[in-house]
Amino acid sequence: MTFEAVSYESIPHALISGIAISLLCSVVGLFLVLRKFSLFGDALAHSAFGGVAFGLFIGIYPLWIACAVAILSALGLTKIRQKFDISGDAIVAILLSTGLGAGVILVSLTEDFEFHDIEEFLFGSAIVDTQNVVAILAMAGIILTILFFTYKKILYSTFSEEQAKASGIPVEKMSYLLIAMAGVTVVISMQLVGVLLISALFVLPNVSAMLYARSFKQTVILSMSFAVFATVSGIIMSYQFEIAQAGCIVLVAAAIFIGSLVAKGSGLVKTAGILAK
Repeated sequence: MTFEAVSYESIPHALISGIAISLLCSVVGLFLVLRKFSLFGDALAHSAFGGVAFGLFIGIYPLWIACAVAILSALGLTKIRQKFDISGDAIVAILLSTGLGAGVILVSLTEDFEFHDIEEFLFGSAIVDTQNVVAILAMAGIILTILFFTYKKILYSTFSEEQAKASGIPVEKMSYLLIAMAGVTVVISMQLVGVLLISALFVLPNVSAMLYARSFKQTVILSMSFAVFATVSGIIMSYQFEIAQAGCIVLVAAAIFIGSLVAKGSGLVKTAGILAK
């Protein structure tokens, strides 16, 4: 098994797409973390893996199939959860195991299958061509624009669903919108960190930011900053030491989290929060 490191020629594309993806993951991931759905991104990624395997099986570009599968399966299970009152962690487990199981079966049925055909989706790829960069920037721009105009409604329904309903906010539609955006975010992020590590960009920057911030706005800004720093640092480290890009990004994000815990334990977080206000 080989892991791809960033080459000199691919650094600009990797940085541009990486920054866009990290901004997107930090914002979308924040709403998932606040809803206690921290592992939902991981579940969506495994569901998308089933879509990738299906795309390879039928000979269609895998990411388009993965996007459709991730969104439809997430929306379907969310509807089932609401109707039958199934817990959120159970839905995550169902989505994760079903997507992974379906992907493994489809991979085994694919003729002339070679591991490198799916390796970049599992572990991320350091090589992002111009077409993919444009697609990533376009999708990130669309989702961030939608979030900009709807974040108050989504946030209100996240913290107080009953009051949001009483205020006339379409809570169910907001939940579906968030899940659909999370599904698209997961699929385009697979190119950077892969299925197995994607939840790190959804969770680590946000949890780290929550240790410092005193408001939602501060949390968003800090989370974005941590995510971008981890991504840029990880890509540069990958180039310098010729090691796996995705692993570097995740380890830097984890180091930020550990550093935040140390700062909290030493009493520095309170000072940082005041300064950030």
